[in-house]
Amino acid sequence: MLNEYQDIISKLKGENPHFAKIFERHDELDKIVTEVEEGREHMEDLELEKLKKEKLHLKDEAYKMIMDYKKAHNL
Repeated sequence: MLNEYQDIISKLKGENPHFAKIFERHDELDKIVTEVEEGREHMEDLELEKLKKEKLHLKDEAYKMIMDYKKAHNL
């Protein structure tokens, strides 16, 4: 997720427990969604869509935090 910001992500993970939690949950959801989409796990479509929406929300929140960090540090 957001690979072009790896340096900032590493810093935020170390400095901000909330960011680290968001990032961890996003990765967890990504693995679940991939398993379902590739047919290794089964899940109802409605539940899968719910997980995808949560994943997207977490990505948006992480992105905002990254942009705020960039702005605050003139990067």
